[in-house]
Amino acid sequence: MVAVHVAVVRADAEARLRNALLLVGLVLWMVYTRAYWSLHAMHLGLPACPFLTITGHPCPFCGGTRSFAYTWNGRLSSAVLLYPLGPLLFVGTAVAIPLLAVAVLANRDLTVRLPERLRRPLLGCAAGALVVSWALKLTILPN
Repeated sequence: MVAVHVAVVRADAEARLRNALLLVGLVLWMVYTRAYWSLHAMHLGLPACPFLTITGHPCPFCGGTRSFAYTWNGRLSSAVLLYPLGPLLFVGTAVAIPLLAVAVLANRDLTVRLPERLRRPLLGCAAGALVVSWALKLTILPN
């Protein structure tokens, strides 16, 4: 049996700063993607992906912004077509924000310790999902 250790501990200065910066970054990202279509219409969006601009091919994350924007509007099929991992990352972000807010306000940090024999396969699965998503972007899905 593989044991995963999860603990809620008092946050040290580094954890407080990390959690606060993550919280601010994720909230800003969600606000930006919520307002994306309006900002895009006014030409106020972020610049195009440098990888796409230089190579003419989408990077592993191309379509993520529009995928989040479509997810906000409930258009999941459009979101998945632009970036297959987008709706899943959207949900993860929406769950992370209140957890981080509680952690910051309560001066707590969540520590998760995975054994090495579990950590590597999980990282491999995440990398594999990213590679499959990118392969789909390069071959089948629209940019």
